[in-house]
Amino acid sequence: MQTVTCFPQRQVNTVITDRLHRFATLCLILITISVGSGLPDTTHAAEKANDPNIIYILADDMGYGDIRALNPECKIATPHLDQLAHGGMIFTDAHSSSSVCTPTRYGVLTGRYNWRSRLKSGVLWGLSRRLIEPDRETVPSMLKEHGYYTACVGKWHLGMDWSLKKGGFATEAAYNKKTNPGWEVDYAKPIQNGPNSVGFDYFFGISASLDMPPYVYIENDRSQGIPTVTKAFFRDGPAHKDFEAIDVLPRITDKTVEIIDQRAAAAKQGKPFFIYFPLNAPHTPILPTPAWQGKSGINAYCDFVMQVDDTVGQVMQALKKQGIAENTLVIFTADNGCSPAANFKEMTDKDHQPSYQFRGHKADIYEGGHRVPFIANWPARIKAGTHSDQLTCLTDLFATAADIVGAKVPDDAGEDSVSILPAMESKADTPLREAAVHHSIRGAFSIRKDHWKLELCPGSGGWSFPKPGKDNLSELPAIQLYDLNNDVSEQKNVQAEHPEVVKELTKLLQSYADRGRSTPGKSQPNTGEVDLFKAGKSAQTMKKPAKKALKKKS
Repeated sequence: MQTVTCFPQRQVNTVITDRLHRFATLCLILITISVGSGLPDTTHAAEKANDPNIIYILADDMGYGDIRALNPECKIATPHLDQLAHGGMIFTDAHSSSSVCTPTRYGVLTGRYNWRSRLKSGVLWGLSRRLIEPDRETVPSMLKEHGYYTACVGKWHLGMDWSLKKGGFATEAAYNKKTNPGWEVDYAKPIQNGPNSVGFDYFFGISASLDMPPYVYIENDRSQGIPTVTKAFFRDGPAHKDFEAIDVLPRITDKTVEIIDQRAAAAKQGKPFFIYFPLNAPHTPILPTPAWQGKSGINAYCDFVMQVDDTVGQVMQALKKQGIAENTLVIFTADNGCSPAANFKEMTDKDHQPSYQFRGHKADIYEGGHRVPFIANWPARIKAGTHSDQLTCLTDLFATAADIVGAKVPDDAGEDSVSILPAMESKADTPLREAAVHHSIRGAFSIRKDHWKLELCPGSGGWSFPKPGKDNLSELPAIQLYDLNNDVSEQKNVQAEHPEVVKELTKLLQSYADRGRSTPGKSQPNTGEVDLFKAGKSAQTMKKPAKKALKKKS
């Protein structure tokens, strides 16, 4: 027979309370000892171990049609990019925010459309002052706050402040062969407001495009040597005696692989890294190394694309070697479309179309100017061999990275950034973006919503026909509207047939400009006035050549 001992309820409550108190006290002591002794916070480490490394590879002037996995008729061998695509997701409707270098890079790192900055058209130069505004949140600064090591390797092209020998800073607005202000710079002094000032722990690379002086490597805030000679990679200017353009892509590739090797162990312990890897290629000067010269059988540009493909292969091999490929998000894209400097005629003669089925090329408002290759590979979370038709913009890196690490984006950051993480994970059943805004080298605007694309200018807005300042645009409609479902090559302007669409999209674009953002949130100021119609009006009133020039090519 079992004996049961009964206690009064008050005594039971007292015993339970006493035991809970002692247990709580013990927990507090253990926590205090753990913190005081410097023992690791294993819970936090476990959470960070799930955050991926992120490598963002930004090719320079590379067309959508230059990768076989995206263009079945591509005549260039791109085995590593094809492998990256087959092992991840291809975004078929991805766009740079601008059709030229500097503006796109601004958008990538800030999540803000470039035309909201002080740069309303064109690009910066090698000695231009910083473009990213002080105290603006960036992708690296945000990730750094969440435990990431951040590095930028390659072509910066967002301005930095070079000290002059006589005091002050270089204020180059454009390259001037006569004055060549590069010789006025004191290269022994630290460079101010460069990549390290916007959240990067480490920087190695060049200040701007490889055809813009000064021709020196920069590590963090220091020029690596003093220019003593003049060299010309299209534009002549101050150069370090050992600097050669052909060496840049191999050197920045080696540096990126070196960082992966150095940071792999920490990444496995919950200290992930973000590497922003903006290439100098296949932009001019088009200089593939001897190992790649003639490999494509087409021309030097296509050889250079093959070398870019090899660079991607080296990065992927480094991740595999270090055992961190599974939880590393690798994104490959380009800052804009292929440049006419690549010699389209030579490529067309060999049946290669770098712009694929899209009209135009770099600098244009047409699709060939800003529709870019975009591949996302993340074995841990992206299903291999998948595609996404989601409309996306390169400004979306900011919100996507924030979504990945669980960061809250403040109202004054990432104003034009939308997370594409749901698309990467094949969980997006509806459009993630309401619309996307495009911008040409001359500052012409375009807005895309669903299958409609409105362009607020006559002609290309850039360098292809009809070209502002070269071809007669006076008799063309001031705006263009294309139905991309039925006319992805933008051959038939249907603005006259759909005035209601023109009105709707113009109103939406104006609201984006007025609110200082295109995403939900509190309105923000733009940096300077935003005039949506200025470039289009300017194009129609430029010096008009003979009208037969337009009719001849129509």
